Amino acid sequence: MIVIQNSINVNSINEAEFSNTLQSVLDELNVSDSELLVRFVDKPEIQHLNKTYRHQDKTTNVLSFPSDLPIEIEEAILGDVVICVEVVTQEAKMQQKTFNNHLIHMAIHGTLHLLGYDHVEESEAQKMESLEVKILKKLQIENPYL
Repeated sequence: MIVIQNSINVNSINEAEFSNTLQSVLDELNVSDSELLVRFVDKPEIQHLNKTYRHQDKTTNVLSFPSDLPIEIEEAILGDVVICVEVVTQEAKMQQKTFNNHLIHMAIHGTLHLLGYDHVEESEAQKMESLEVKILKKLQIENPYL
């Protein structure tokens, strides 16, 4: 289940379509029964979160916060994906992508982090990017890394 928090009341996102698309991604990743919270925020909030949790005092496009429920609690909660709509909008323009395609890419990217994927090491980055490209292709979205 996808839960959306639109804290900045952005109306350029079709939340139902976004949620349905992301749910299909969870299905593809075999975690369809899991809950995923996606929060849309502005630059000050993402910068605050980035500084507080990653010790980087700057804006970013997406942050992921895995669920830290004890194993005894049998809830399938992946965690939270926080997306800065302003940064995603700017990046989409700079990279000549549609906002919606870049937004869903950032949501997928953040979700993969919740599932343990990372891009610190080159081999990990290749594995993660390859899976992103595969998922995006099924959604008829071009490879964002070209």
